[in-house]
Amino acid sequence: MSLYSEGADVAPPLRVNRPRYRTGTERAASIATLVATLIGMVLLVLPAPYVLESPGPVYNTLGTAADESGKQVPLMSITGTTVYPTTGSLNLLTVSLSGTPDRPPSWWNVIGAWIDPTQTVRPMDLFFPPGVSQKQVEEQSQTDMVDSQQDAIAAALVSLGYSIPLDVIVAGVSTGSPADGILQPGDIIVSVNGAVMTGTEEVRTAVRTNGTSTAATVVLMRGGQNTTVQVTPRSIQGSPALGIAVGTAVRKGSTFPVDVKLQLDNVGGPSAGMMFALGIIDRLTPTPLTGGQSVAGTGTIDASGYVGPIGGISQKMWAAQRAGTKWFLAPRSDCPEVVGRVPPGLRVFAVATLAQARAVVEDIADGTASDSLPICPAR
Repeated sequence: MSLYSEGADVAPPLRVNRPRYRTGTERAASIATLVATLIGMVLLVLPAPYVLESPGPVYNTLGTAADESGKQVPLMSITGTTVYPTTGSLNLLTVSLSGTPDRPPSWWNVIGAWIDPTQTVRPMDLFFPPGVSQKQVEEQSQTDMVDSQQDAIAAALVSLGYSIPLDVIVAGVSTGSPADGILQPGDIIVSVNGAVMTGTEEVRTAVRTNGTSTAATVVLMRGGQNTTVQVTPRSIQGSPALGIAVGTAVRKGSTFPVDVKLQLDNVGGPSAGMMFALGIIDRLTPTPLTGGQSVAGTGTIDASGYVGPIGGISQKMWAAQRAGTKWFLAPRSDCPEVVGRVPPGLRVFAVATLAQARAVVEDIADGTASDSLPICPAR
């Protein structure tokens, strides 16, 4: 028997597929991918104890806003005096908040906000302190907005020469200061050494004049009753001071000689005060304040015209830039938050009073805005 014939059919050799074992590097990569996927899924749903700030809507104080029914109505209406036409815009800015105790953001959202220059991540407790309900926070925000509108009306009318009864109020007392334990937040300063106080600068001047060698006689109103106290100023940063923060407010029961109504629903807080005041001045001044330019800004204001700091200024600058505005008014006290965070194409001017803010807007209108105007100093 022949074992082999040339040309005969021969079956191919049998091949056995052996399993391919992954290298250590490949196994590590697979594990890393799985871990990353699991972390991503957790971050997508796990709540974070933060609030995210982002640029909010922009409102022109010279334009319109939606009322409760959604109808567009004038944001500002004035009766009882001559009202003049305006041009351009005086934009107030807002911050949108994402996150509440009931609906906190996910860690995925927080990470996204950390790498987004237009957003800021803040601790939840900063906006919603323990023991304070979300409803209470919202109610306080609305109260602050109403108060800021009243102060803005008073500041604008005072700057235009109207006589408005004002009270000087203690806003805060520094621990360990001469006034600590003697004055309290909410006290109304009636007089210092017999001179009636009608503004914050008058208080500072009276204390400086008194000096540090003798006690100043301060008459204050607390709980509806006048009380006389003695406080000896101390040299603080080279000047006699009591160690108190003061502001002004319209005297309770007073009425304005001009009727001003401001319509802005669903916006809270006091930071629109300066822009409200500028808008009122523009409507009551024959020559348009902006000269057709678009100017944005933010800042609290007291009844005597002092501009104070606000929150979320970075987001407000981005909101102004997105709205096409290139001029921005910032509270001088917020300069540390401004420097290094100004969006491209936006010029920021630092102001401490309503008079300074008005002067800057008028220079912008005249085309004379230059580097000589107040800006935030570089770090």
